[in-house]
Amino acid sequence: MPHVLGIDHVAFAAADLEATCAFYDRLFGARTHLDYAPDGRSLVRQIAVGGALLSIHQAGNGLELVARWPTVGGADLCLRWSENIESAVDLLREHGIPIIEGPSRRRTADGLLARSIYFRDPDGNLLELMAADANVTQ
Repeated sequence: MPHVLGIDHVAFAAADLEATCAFYDRLFGARTHLDYAPDGRSLVRQIAVGGALLSIHQAGNGLELVARWPTVGGADLCLRWSENIESAVDLLREHGIPIIEGPSRRRTADGLLARSIYFRDPDGNLLELMAADANVTQ
């Protein structure tokens, strides 16, 4: 039977596409996957952040194929972190980004125990970095 394999990408609006993409690049070394820029002005940029693909839309870009009410700051994203949560805490501190909660105990989508920290991007989107303990499934 056909079934969903997973999420390919997540799209959200940015007040300033360049500033938002620069934030993800500075923090995570984002790579541009696609830049939709008719007439030389970027309207949508897809960036790869590790194994996640983010499709960032310039707010008010005039495109029809978007959420009904795209709202800057309305996203809530959880990104899996490859190391322990302390390394994520260190990264945010290095960049002067305040942690608004955590480390907090959580469980991953595949049932592993994990710890997460929460912070915001320049648009106010809630971001979570989740570090799983691959050896524990209770």
